[in-house]
Amino acid sequence: MSTTSTQTDRGAGKDEPSVRELVERATHAYIAQLQPRYFNDDPAAVAELARLRRGAGRRAHEVQDLWGIGALENLAESLAKKSKKPSDARRENAEEAVFLASTLWALHQQSRRDHRTHTRGKDLGGAVRALIRLKESARTDEEESTLRKRLVRVGTAESLQSVAVRLREIVMLLRAQSEPLSLDYARLAGQLYRWQDRNARAGVQREWGREFHLAAGPRAKKGKTTDAEKGETIDPTLSADEDGTYGGHSAGE
Repeated sequence: MSTTSTQTDRGAGKDEPSVRELVERATHAYIAQLQPRYFNDDPAAVAELARLRRGAGRRAHEVQDLWGIGALENLAESLAKKSKKPSDARRENAEEAVFLASTLWALHQQSRRDHRTHTRGKDLGGAVRALIRLKESARTDEEESTLRKRLVRVGTAESLQSVAVRLREIVMLLRAQSEPLSLDYARLAGQLYRWQDRNARAGVQREWGREFHLAAGPRAKKGKTTDAEKGETIDPTLSADEDGTYGGHSAGE
């Protein structure tokens, strides 16, 4: 894995998808075909999720049993079709992102046959905010601060391994709730791809902070600002772009 890439994926043709887009597509396509099979107790799908869970929080290709999983096969096929082939470092970053997002999804989906844990549009910051709301009736200010700090720790991690471990902690909390809490694992994969480029990392960190703050909803209207909200935010000044998207990154990043 390379964390020192200095160029974003802007070399692709105008109508050709960026590596980030291919990362998101590969992740979504893989989960979208596996998720309903798991709901239907397809033995192969159940076995594959069990295999994937063993890789949650680990590096791509580190678990030999997971070599050749469908998500990485999808990605390899897509990258091979690009007119301008990505560098080895970018290819490796893409593989790491797809692998981490797919294995975290499998961990989240474990034993949950009642809802889809991969849902487009459910971003990471919003998922943490939803978790806080779910616990609101019995929550203490200290507990809210602890949940928010988990997201902050993802945003301030310095290595992909640290990001993986901290995301795994959040996913375990999402899975443990009796009410359905979902996450957009394709979007997360794209963010993880960009995070590995130090020039794009700050943008990803801002996205996670923006997602959390924009999901505040009714709480913001009460005029209550906790010490945690004043202090340890990833970036409290950001707002949505005019078109309703997040991050403000170019298609290539």
